[in-house]
Amino acid sequence: MTAQRRECDVVVIGAGPAGIAAAARAAELGARIMVIDEGIGPGGQIWRPSSRVLSSGRAAQWRSRLSQSGATVLSSTSAVDARSDEGRGWIVAAESLSGALEIVAGKLILATGARERFLPFPGWTLPNVVGIGGAQALLKSGTSFRGRRVVIAGSGPLLLPVAASMSKVGAKVVLVAEQAPFESVSRYTLGLWRRPSTLAQAALLRASFMKTRYATGTWVVAADGEDHVRNVTVTDGVKSRDMDCDVLCAAFGLIPNTELARLLGCRVERGSVIVTETQETTIAGVFCAGEPTGIGGVDLSLVEGEIAGAAAAGRAVDDGLVARRARLQSDAAALDRAFALRSEVSRLATDDTIVCRCEDVRLRDLDPSWSIRQGKLYTRAGMGPCQGRICGAALECLRGWPPDSVRPPIQPARLATFLVGAKAETTDEQGVH
Repeated sequence: MTAQRRECDVVVIGAGPAGIAAAARAAELGARIMVIDEGIGPGGQIWRPSSRVLSSGRAAQWRSRLSQSGATVLSSTSAVDARSDEGRGWIVAAESLSGALEIVAGKLILATGARERFLPFPGWTLPNVVGIGGAQALLKSGTSFRGRRVVIAGSGPLLLPVAASMSKVGAKVVLVAEQAPFESVSRYTLGLWRRPSTLAQAALLRASFMKTRYATGTWVVAADGEDHVRNVTVTDGVKSRDMDCDVLCAAFGLIPNTELARLLGCRVERGSVIVTETQETTIAGVFCAGEPTGIGGVDLSLVEGEIAGAAAAGRAVDDGLVARRARLQSDAAALDRAFALRSEVSRLATDDTIVCRCEDVRLRDLDPSWSIRQGKLYTRAGMGPCQGRICGAALECLRGWPPDSVRPPIQPARLATFLVGAKAETTDEQGVH
């Protein structure tokens, strides 16, 4: 088996809003661009392509701009490794259904997005307990929630569109529980007068599930059931109450996907990739845009993507984009403060609660005095199929363990893909062509 080898000026990893904007901008400026994305088409999770509904609005406009830019998009393709090409650029090892692929590029743009933060609580592994973003993805893929009693519990603005979408498709949304206190949410909402379009959108979403209580300062404590979740317990810190439930959507915001950046040696602080004014990381020739640099939403991702695309193409960055980025970063910081996690949600797990779902490791199995490396060696926590993507953030909250080192593959891959890469490296070292 041989890997298909392709060359370009810039390879963009990830085709969410940041990746789309970066690729389109760089290609429009004359650079040869290749985009690698796991999805069936550009959009990422927020603009997830659907076979049932045609995209519209900004998603359709940006997809059209990307397709007209001349960039090559490799969908259903995963980046599994990346390494320096001896100072000449970068080699990205990728895998698709058709086989292995090596892309040689002068520069990289990482637009790897974010994932949901799950914090364990009793019953969180029951069937029909899903993430809030996961529920949104299920809705977009055509899953029916009609007639089902749904509780949505977690934190952040994503609760509103998911509750609205659930109501629209006929689900019985029983409760929307936001863990942030009323004062913080109210202060943030009042500050939206500076952004009337955002305020109007939030009001429309809330109106679509007006009959359902939106409870601030409230969080999920436990889920019960046998074959699937049947009952959910929530609390406001003073009183707890139970409610019947068929589906529980629970997650506590988003965390940046920084594995590939860390593999390449990029500096990461407080969970986010550090970048310069041009979105370049601490590794020359590697740029990063969107949620890996800090959770900021679609608008900020698009602006950062355009800045990274222009810089990677060797062009000057538009001052207007830089100014807009500063405003959006300020908005993102306000959002982060408003929906900061309360300490109680990091203490929901009991000794018997499974904290690593892949390896069935319970909280009692993990000594607080250990390091994350010891936890792996003694219990295999974080060594299952998800490679710590779920339990890693949870253990950081529960035990104070920082993320461990990263090794390839970044995504699950066939052994043949790495055998091809190893053969290519050996051949190059021996000078055989």
